[in-house]
Amino acid sequence: MSNPSFKDLLSKEFRQDLKNLAKPTKSEHGIGKPEQNVNLPNAKQVAGEVKRFNHAQVDEDKVLFMQAMQGVAPLKTDSVIHHRPIKADENALRRRAAAEGPEEILGATLSDMQALLNPVSGEAYLSYKNPTLQNKVFEQLKQGKLRWYDAVDLHGSSIEDARSAVQLLIHQALQNGETVVKIVHGKGKEAIIKTCVNGWLRQISDVMAFVSAPANDGGNGAVLVLLKRKTLTKNNTN
Repeated sequence: MSNPSFKDLLSKEFRQDLKNLAKPTKSEHGIGKPEQNVNLPNAKQVAGEVKRFNHAQVDEDKVLFMQAMQGVAPLKTDSVIHHRPIKADENALRRRAAAEGPEEILGATLSDMQALLNPVSGEAYLSYKNPTLQNKVFEQLKQGKLRWYDAVDLHGSSIEDARSAVQLLIHQALQNGETVVKIVHGKGKEAIIKTCVNGWLRQISDVMAFVSAPANDGGNGAVLVLLKRKTLTKNNTN
Protein backbone atom coordinates (compact mmCIF):
# COMPACT_ATOMS: atom_id res chain seq x y z
CA MET A 1 0.00 0.00 0.00
CA SER A 2 1.40 3.41 -0.99
CA ASN A 3 2.04 6.12 1.56
CA PRO A 4 -0.85 8.62 1.96
CA SER A 5 -0.32 12.11 0.55
CA PHE A 6 -0.58 15.28 2.59
CA LYS A 7 -4.04 15.90 1.14
CA ASP A 8 -5.25 12.42 2.12
CA LEU A 9 -4.25 12.97 5.75
CA LEU A 10 -6.53 16.00 6.21
CA SER A 11 -10.10 15.75 7.33
CA LYS A 12 -13.00 16.37 4.93
CA GLU A 13 -13.73 19.84 6.41
CA PHE A 14 -10.07 20.72 6.20
CA ARG A 15 -9.91 19.80 2.50
CA GLN A 16 -13.06 21.78 1.75
CA ASP A 17 -11.50 24.93 3.22
CA LEU A 18 -8.45 24.51 1.00
CA LYS A 19 -10.71 23.93 -2.02
CA ASN A 20 -12.57 27.17 -1.32
CA LEU A 21 -9.28 29.03 -1.18
CA ALA A 22 -8.38 27.87 -4.69
CA LYS A 23 -11.59 29.23 -6.27
CA PRO A 24 -10.95 32.11 -8.75
CA THR A 25 -11.99 35.62 -7.80
CA LYS A 26 -13.83 38.24 -9.81
CA SER A 27 -13.42 41.98 -9.84
CA GLU A 28 -13.47 44.82 -12.31
CA HIS A 29 -9.77 44.44 -13.09
CA GLY A 30 -9.49 40.68 -12.69
CA ILE A 31 -7.83 40.84 -9.23
CA GLY A 32 -9.71 41.54 -6.03
CA LYS A 33 -11.38 40.12 -2.95
CA PRO A 34 -12.90 36.63 -2.97
CA GLU A 35 -16.62 36.26 -3.76
CA GLN A 36 -17.16 34.71 -0.35
CA ASN A 37 -15.26 34.68 2.90
CA VAL A 38 -12.86 31.78 3.30
CA ASN A 39 -12.26 30.74 6.88
CA LEU A 40 -8.99 28.91 7.11
CA PRO A 41 -8.28 26.87 10.21
CA ASN A 42 -6.40 28.83 12.83
CA ALA A 43 -3.12 27.70 14.31
CA LYS A 44 -4.81 25.81 17.13
CA GLN A 45 -7.00 23.82 14.75
CA VAL A 46 -4.09 22.96 12.48
CA ALA A 47 -1.98 21.98 15.46
CA GLY A 48 -4.80 19.64 16.42
CA GLU A 49 -4.61 18.01 13.00
CA VAL A 50 -0.86 17.60 13.39
CA LYS A 51 -1.28 16.01 16.79
CA ARG A 52 -4.13 13.77 15.63
CA PHE A 53 -2.25 12.30 12.66
CA ASN A 54 1.26 12.49 14.13
CA HIS A 55 2.66 12.08 10.62
CA ALA A 56 5.85 13.39 9.00
CA GLN A 57 3.88 14.92 6.12
CA VAL A 58 1.85 17.12 8.47
CA ASP A 59 4.27 19.39 10.35
CA GLU A 60 4.65 22.97 11.55
CA ASP A 61 5.90 24.11 8.14
CA LYS A 62 2.56 23.15 6.62
CA VAL A 63 0.83 25.09 9.40
CA LEU A 64 2.85 28.24 8.73
CA PHE A 65 2.27 27.94 5.00
CA MET A 66 -1.51 27.72 5.33
CA GLN A 67 -1.55 30.64 7.76
CA ALA A 68 0.47 32.76 5.33
CA MET A 69 -1.98 31.91 2.52
CA GLN A 70 -5.00 33.18 4.43
CA GLY A 71 -6.79 35.93 2.45
CA VAL A 72 -4.60 35.52 -0.64
CA ALA A 73 -6.51 35.47 -3.93
CA PRO A 74 -5.01 33.59 -6.89
CA LEU A 75 -3.95 35.68 -9.92
CA LYS A 76 -5.54 35.07 -13.29
CA THR A 77 -3.18 33.85 -15.98
CA ASP A 78 -4.32 36.51 -18.46
CA SER A 79 -2.89 39.23 -16.24
CA VAL A 80 0.70 38.27 -17.04
CA ILE A 81 2.58 41.08 -18.80
CA HIS A 82 4.67 40.12 -21.82
CA HIS A 83 7.62 42.38 -22.68
CA ARG A 84 8.81 42.70 -26.26
CA PRO A 85 12.54 42.23 -26.70
CA ILE A 86 14.43 45.46 -27.39
CA LYS A 87 15.60 45.62 -30.98
CA ALA A 88 19.35 46.02 -31.17
CA ASP A 89 20.67 49.14 -32.86
CA GLU A 90 21.58 48.08 -36.40
CA ASN A 91 24.40 50.60 -36.71
CA ALA A 92 25.94 49.31 -33.47
CA LEU A 93 25.76 45.75 -34.77
CA ARG A 94 27.36 46.81 -38.03
CA ARG A 95 30.21 48.53 -36.19
CA ARG A 96 30.70 45.50 -33.96
CA ALA A 97 30.72 43.12 -36.92
CA ALA A 98 33.31 45.29 -38.67
CA ALA A 99 35.50 45.27 -35.57
CA GLU A 100 35.13 41.60 -34.69
CA GLY A 101 34.89 40.03 -38.13
CA PRO A 102 38.59 40.08 -39.06
CA GLU A 103 39.57 38.99 -35.55
CA GLU A 104 37.28 35.95 -35.68
CA ILE A 105 38.42 34.98 -39.17
CA LEU A 106 42.10 35.34 -38.24
CA GLY A 107 41.35 32.94 -35.38
CA ALA A 108 43.09 34.92 -32.65
CA THR A 109 42.30 37.59 -30.10
CA LEU A 110 45.29 39.89 -30.28
CA SER A 111 46.75 40.69 -26.86
CA ASP A 112 48.00 44.25 -26.40
CA MET A 113 49.61 43.29 -23.09
CA GLN A 114 51.61 40.48 -24.65
CA ALA A 115 52.89 42.91 -27.25
CA LEU A 116 53.74 45.72 -24.83
CA LEU A 117 55.68 43.37 -22.54
CA ASN A 118 58.33 43.16 -25.29
CA PRO A 119 59.04 46.79 -26.21
CA VAL A 120 61.23 47.73 -29.18
CA SER A 121 62.97 51.00 -29.91
CA GLY A 122 62.09 53.31 -32.78
CA GLU A 123 65.30 52.45 -34.64
CA ALA A 124 65.14 48.68 -33.98
CA TYR A 125 65.18 46.32 -36.96
CA LEU A 126 62.22 43.93 -36.76
CA SER A 127 62.55 40.35 -37.96
CA TYR A 128 60.38 37.26 -37.54
CA LYS A 129 60.29 33.93 -39.42
CA ASN A 130 58.03 30.94 -39.06
CA PRO A 131 60.19 27.78 -38.77
CA THR A 132 58.35 26.17 -41.69
CA LEU A 133 59.21 28.99 -44.11
CA GLN A 134 62.05 28.38 -46.58
CA ASN A 135 65.16 30.48 -45.92
CA LYS A 136 65.31 31.45 -49.59
CA VAL A 137 61.85 33.05 -49.44
CA PHE A 138 62.71 34.80 -46.18
CA GLU A 139 65.85 36.31 -47.73
CA GLN A 140 63.81 37.56 -50.69
CA LEU A 141 61.44 39.28 -48.24
CA LYS A 142 64.34 40.91 -46.39
CA GLN A 143 65.84 42.19 -49.65
CA GLY A 144 62.52 43.70 -50.76
CA LYS A 145 62.31 41.39 -53.76
CA LEU A 146 58.73 40.29 -52.99
CA ARG A 147 56.08 42.67 -54.24
CA TRP A 148 53.67 43.97 -51.63
CA TYR A 149 50.04 44.42 -52.69
CA ASP A 150 48.42 46.63 -50.07
CA ALA A 151 49.49 48.86 -47.18
CA VAL A 152 48.20 50.75 -44.17
CA ASP A 153 49.65 53.83 -42.48
CA LEU A 154 49.18 53.85 -38.69
CA HIS A 155 50.63 57.31 -38.00
CA GLY A 156 48.45 59.14 -35.46
CA SER A 157 46.36 56.04 -34.65
CA SER A 158 45.39 54.89 -31.17
CA ILE A 159 46.34 51.35 -30.14
CA GLU A 160 42.74 50.18 -30.66
CA ASP A 161 42.43 51.77 -34.10
CA ALA A 162 45.84 50.44 -35.13
CA ARG A 163 44.92 46.90 -34.05
CA SER A 164 41.67 47.00 -36.04
CA ALA A 165 43.49 48.37 -39.10
CA VAL A 166 46.13 45.61 -38.96
CA GLN A 167 43.45 42.93 -38.60
CA LEU A 168 41.43 44.35 -41.48
CA LEU A 169 44.46 44.67 -43.76
CA ILE A 170 45.51 41.05 -43.21
CA HIS A 171 41.95 39.76 -43.47
CA GLN A 172 41.39 41.50 -46.81
CA ALA A 173 44.76 40.34 -48.13
CA LEU A 174 43.95 36.72 -47.29
CA GLN A 175 40.54 37.03 -48.91
CA ASN A 176 42.10 38.48 -52.06
CA GLY A 177 44.89 35.91 -52.25
CA GLU A 178 47.61 38.54 -51.58
CA THR A 179 50.76 37.23 -49.91
CA VAL A 180 52.69 40.39 -48.96
CA VAL A 181 51.45 43.61 -47.32
CA LYS A 182 53.16 46.64 -45.81
CA ILE A 183 52.39 48.20 -42.44
CA VAL A 184 53.74 51.70 -41.78
CA HIS A 185 53.96 51.97 -37.99
CA GLY A 186 56.41 54.85 -37.67
CA LYS A 187 59.12 55.19 -35.08
CA GLY A 188 58.30 57.78 -32.47
CA LYS A 189 60.07 58.47 -29.20
CA GLU A 190 58.53 55.51 -27.36
CA ALA A 191 57.60 53.48 -30.47
CA ILE A 192 54.34 52.24 -28.91
CA ILE A 193 52.61 51.42 -32.20
CA LYS A 194 55.75 49.78 -33.55
CA THR A 195 55.98 47.66 -30.40
CA CYS A 196 52.34 46.63 -30.74
CA VAL A 197 52.67 45.73 -34.43
CA ASN A 198 55.71 43.61 -33.63
CA GLY A 199 53.74 41.76 -30.92
CA TRP A 200 50.43 41.44 -32.79
CA LEU A 201 51.96 39.94 -35.95
CA ARG A 202 53.65 37.21 -33.91
CA GLN A 203 50.22 36.16 -32.58
CA ILE A 204 48.61 35.66 -36.00
CA SER A 205 49.02 32.15 -37.39
CA ASP A 206 48.62 33.32 -41.00
CA VAL A 207 51.76 35.48 -40.71
CA MET A 208 54.71 33.48 -42.03
CA ALA A 209 57.33 36.23 -41.64
CA PHE A 210 57.87 39.97 -41.33
CA VAL A 211 60.90 42.26 -41.50
CA SER A 212 61.61 45.96 -41.35
CA ALA A 213 61.26 47.39 -44.84
CA PRO A 214 64.13 48.47 -47.09
CA ALA A 215 65.02 52.16 -46.98
CA ASN A 216 63.01 52.99 -50.10
CA ASP A 217 59.88 51.40 -48.53
CA GLY A 218 60.04 53.14 -45.15
CA GLY A 219 63.05 51.53 -43.48
CA ASN A 220 62.65 50.84 -39.76
CA GLY A 221 59.40 52.79 -39.74
CA ALA A 222 57.55 50.03 -41.63
CA VAL A 223 57.40 46.25 -41.96
CA LEU A 224 56.82 43.94 -44.90
CA VAL A 225 54.57 41.04 -43.89
CA LEU A 226 54.52 37.68 -45.67
CA LEU A 227 51.22 35.83 -45.31
CA LYS A 228 50.38 32.17 -45.66
CA ARG A 229 49.20 31.40 -49.16
CA LYS A 230 45.52 30.61 -49.19
CA THR A 231 44.71 27.16 -50.53
CA LEU A 232 42.13 27.39 -53.29
CA THR A 233 39.84 24.46 -53.94
CA LYS A 234 38.53 23.85 -57.45
CA ASN A 235 35.01 22.60 -57.94
CA ASN A 236 34.73 20.35 -60.96
CA THR A 237 31.52 20.90 -62.86
CA ASN A 238 30.13 18.52 -65.43
